Amino acid sequence: MANLRGRKRRWRTAAAVGAVAAVLVAGTVPAMAAGPGHGVARGDRGLDESDGGLGESDRGLDKEALRAALAGLPDENVTGGLIRMSGADGRWTGTAGPSVPAADAHFRIGSVTKIFTSTVLLQLAAEGRLTLDDTVQELMPGLLPAGYYPVTVGQLLSHTSGLQIMTCATEDMSPREAVDASLACGEPTEPGKATRYNGINYFIAGLIIEQVAGHTYGSEVRTRILTPLRLRDTYVPALDDWSIPAPYTRGLVAVPGSGGLKDVSVQNPYGWAEGGMISNAPDLARFFTALYRGRLLPPAQQKDLFRMPAAASGDLQFSYGGLQRTEFPDGTVVWGKSGHVPGYTSGTFATRDLRRLLVYSLNPTDRTPELPYVLRIAGAAFDVPVPATAG
Repeated sequence: MANLRGRKRRWRTAAAVGAVAAVLVAGTVPAMAAGPGHGVARGDRGLDESDGGLGESDRGLDKEALRAALAGLPDENVTGGLIRMSGADGRWTGTAGPSVPAADAHFRIGSVTKIFTSTVLLQLAAEGRLTLDDTVQELMPGLLPAGYYPVTVGQLLSHTSGLQIMTCATEDMSPREAVDASLACGEPTEPGKATRYNGINYFIAGLIIEQVAGHTYGSEVRTRILTPLRLRDTYVPALDDWSIPAPYTRGLVAVPGSGGLKDVSVQNPYGWAEGGMISNAPDLARFFTALYRGRLLPPAQQKDLFRMPAAASGDLQFSYGGLQRTEFPDGTVVWGKSGHVPGYTSGTFATRDLRRLLVYSLNPTDRTPELPYVLRIAGAAFDVPVPATAG
């Protein structure tokens, strides 16, 4: 893959692993070998109580299964990973592989960003500054072309807007330019009829936040969420800030036609309100714990956080708070969000009662899909049967 500087790239939207994939690479490094000691899960580190650790129950976590979920890393598909568990059923954290220097290392969270965005919009709704039934046309006149169906805020957050997939936007565009370019390609479908995972929904959500609040998206996230919760390792990068603070997990992707890997840790945060943030596992655990406990939203909006749209078809289903509802074969239901950018796949999922909360991060090389690794982690985290492979 070529360096991005000076050239445009298409934005590829992928629903697998709940990810919107971006493309940027910088620098080439040799392929990592799975040397001695690099496949050991380093676990049982103590976690602070503020992250949702409520004490051990009789049931407890299957720590051997959690260790096994990281065993074998690194390999040719994933150079490292981390797991952080908290909740009433127990606490555990483990890391594996040379790309993960510490359990509290920073990583790019991709589409997990969307839950910060939806939380800010729900807070604005609680303040009476908008409603989930307000339309994009009312809040941002002229953004959607004339003749489009009315698209509500709730339809943006639940991915039922019917708007075009972002195939014509490029990474060197501003958020508004990316929306305009996407709307110039193809045709929309009727809103509210089907769930179609689509980054444009959250670019528009970010623009609405700025329009209604009168401040930048990053400022609203910081003032409303990061500062009150003391999330000191989480932030919205400026669009020209490609850096990631140390310590950080290294994103390494395969170089087509060679055995080498390119370090993509430093990359364009173009995803902005739909996928541009940086965080770490302790901060994500703290954020989701506070969110699910109702510390960030009043009761009406807390209901909206988990409320599912009616009559929307599609394999993936998202709430009016942007949360993905996942039901495992044994009936266990978890809520959360996953994300992906080159070199990084992560997610945070929990039972609604916070009995178990999982934060995971992997560094995939993009040689093969990393979904089997994610499923193995999920199975261990929630004691549920999962498919051995994914098609």
